Amino acid sequence: MTLRMLTAGESHGRGLVAVLEGMPRGLEVSTSALELDLARRRRGYGRSPRMKLERDEVRILAGVRDGVTMGSPLALWIENSGSSFWEEAMSFDEVPPEAMEARAIRSPRPGHADLPGCLKFLLRDAREVAERASARSTAARVACGSVCRLLLKELGVEVQGAVCSIGRSYFGMPSSEEEWERAFASDMGLWSSDLERTAVREIEGAAQEGDSLGGTFWVRAKGVPPGLGSLSEWDRRLDARLAFALMSIPSVKGVEVGMGFALSSMRGSEAHDAFVIGPHGPRRTSNRSGGIDGGLSNGEDILLRASLKPIPTIPRSLQSFDVRDMSPSPSHSERADVCAVPAACVVGEAMVCLVLASVFLEEFGGGTLLELKERVFGYRELRRRWFEGVR
Repeated sequence: MTLRMLTAGESHGRGLVAVLEGMPRGLEVSTSALELDLARRRRGYGRSPRMKLERDEVRILAGVRDGVTMGSPLALWIENSGSSFWEEAMSFDEVPPEAMEARAIRSPRPGHADLPGCLKFLLRDAREVAERASARSTAARVACGSVCRLLLKELGVEVQGAVCSIGRSYFGMPSSEEEWERAFASDMGLWSSDLERTAVREIEGAAQEGDSLGGTFWVRAKGVPPGLGSLSEWDRRLDARLAFALMSIPSVKGVEVGMGFALSSMRGSEAHDAFVIGPHGPRRTSNRSGGIDGGLSNGEDILLRASLKPIPTIPRSLQSFDVRDMSPSPSHSERADVCAVPAACVVGEAMVCLVLASVFLEEFGGGTLLELKERVFGYRELRRRWFEGVR
């Protein structure tokens, strides 16, 4: 069974639709559980005023009955709170010329999809490009990821995120379970008030100068058993699938598994995670590989880090041109976040949940949650017996 997600909707349209196909029957799902992650997605200092307007209330349109999944596709709806202000400009019917012009994007933003999108669709107005390229669409992904998070919890897997850096301020990685929990609950994705204050100062400095900031974030998956993924097929390697999912998030420009790029400057004796025999079998003395070796999960925590470029919509406009006549003009500017790293971290968690849930379903199958759980439990038990030397 393969898990598939499809989303639709524009940033300032009526709302977002998500369809999630492949979930087994019997998983308890509620709108309140999904809205917890959507509320976390709105978090962070330096967000645009729109985040105060959006409520991100989820309506389940199909696939759930009596509080549990039916085994058929789930359909989810999230209304855009401010869509009434854009009703004329985003009308499904003919848009009046004055409304079209009022919302037009004539000067593409460097670093944005504006210009490539205009060239792809032969447009002289990038509004339609911006509407779908907007990170607003990630709200639908987070809703689907929340369903997957509920499934993974039933299978003994927990996914959490933490902010690693914002701008030039580097925070590192949580060093204990308590710190991971704090980061997960924090509005800034950080695990101490001192780090939060540092992040706020960094963001305020950029905002005062009419600029934006990028950064990095971690996603950790705890409890993934060894052997998931593939060492044989390139497109089924677990690290490849997770990296692809994270790279699909707007503004993400790089992904690392474990220590990633830092491993390239180490010698092999330093880079690789040595084994020790513990009470429950072999363990590693470190986790530089990030829980994945040879395309397969290895039983350690899966650790991923993504790099987010600064948001391209900034008050301090950059040099651009008018797409109608190629004359020089400042780049388009409208309300936007100064920094979205804490929010992107939540989207990263959602995408990791989606991939891991899909891998479990492909590996173990089953039309019901009960069947899936029994198969995963049996898989874990056989590996435990292998560690103990029992055949």
